[in-house]
Amino acid sequence: MRKVAIIGVGNSKFGVRNDVNIAELAFEAVKPSLEDAGITAKDIEFVALGSTGAGAWYEELLPAVVSAEYCGLTKAGLTRCEAACASGSAAFFTAYAAVASGQAEIAIALGVEKMREIDSPTAMEWIGRAGYYLWEFHNFGLTFPAYYALYANAHMAKYGTTEEDLALVAVKNHKYAAMNPIAHLQNKISVDDVLSSMVIASPLKLFDCCPMTDGSASVIVASEEKVKELKIDTPVWVAGIGYASGTANMSKRKDYVGLEASVLASQMAYKIAKVTPNQIDVAEVHDCFTIAEILAYEDIGLCNKGEGAKLIREGQTEIGGKIPVNVDGGLKAKGHPIGTTGCSMIYEITRQLREEAIEKSRQVPLKNYVALAHNVGGTGHYCYVTILRR
Repeated sequence: MRKVAIIGVGNSKFGVRNDVNIAELAFEAVKPSLEDAGITAKDIEFVALGSTGAGAWYEELLPAVVSAEYCGLTKAGLTRCEAACASGSAAFFTAYAAVASGQAEIAIALGVEKMREIDSPTAMEWIGRAGYYLWEFHNFGLTFPAYYALYANAHMAKYGTTEEDLALVAVKNHKYAAMNPIAHLQNKISVDDVLSSMVIASPLKLFDCCPMTDGSASVIVASEEKVKELKIDTPVWVAGIGYASGTANMSKRKDYVGLEASVLASQMAYKIAKVTPNQIDVAEVHDCFTIAEILAYEDIGLCNKGEGAKLIREGQTEIGGKIPVNVDGGLKAKGHPIGTTGCSMIYEITRQLREEAIEKSRQVPLKNYVALAHNVGGTGHYCYVTILRR
């Protein structure tokens, strides 16, 4: 396998984007990524697009085709990747593999999603189908807040995690989203705001939940030879990618205090990258709900099992702490356009490793120049962990 580097990244403004269609939204990320890489659309040999909502959230059944045409990428190899909320990371892995295998010299991973063109009840049904539809949604009416509420209650019962601990995750991530001009929710909130918000699936409240968001993100990867040819100043190398999956049927899980797919994917990524968790300078983790961030701390080895709440209580996941996490606002406040999130995570940690965070107040001090993106699909039904190094 050849060495692969990220040479260009782009990210649209996240939010309610009724001002654009899906192809126009994709262009908002592709254009700056091409400019960042110093190449043109004609240089792209392969396109992997992550999106889950084709024909459901938005109008196009084949978003890769229309997005590629609108962005000038026609003639490149083209595919759409689906891994629920990890679709963006699946697209990144596919683009990476195309280059690492020698099939292409330059490839692009594009995440694009429009979730706000349909009403919330319909959207919740479609998201609910990301689990085991016939067993859980159809029979018992489980939606994703309820899935994660099961984990929250189990974690609280076993390890003493509190609702206040969950609220601290939301407060932290809103704090950083308020510094991020592309974030969906740019308002600071307090613990009291979270605790007094409407209960969605106890113990999860409205402010424990990420918003449904429209947005796109683009990541361009190239071979080592092409990096040298293009004279890229700050290539960010793909050090390792791990992946795993969990059971579709939640009743077959061995416990509800962590996601086994996250554990397996992170262990695989660390082994390939030849790094340990304590070498990570900055991480993006999948915080679709506040409990998910605490689970991620433990599952990917940032702390011991049962100590995730301690990290957030002590401020260790803020800038200046042991391991800054989700300093772009995370899914919780930057937003979670499902098929886009994985690419947007990689966009953020690439910018961090280049020491060019959009707002300097969000720049993490780097020691090892190693960063991690942890992207979960469903409730641990899919997981990808990507480790980058500069």
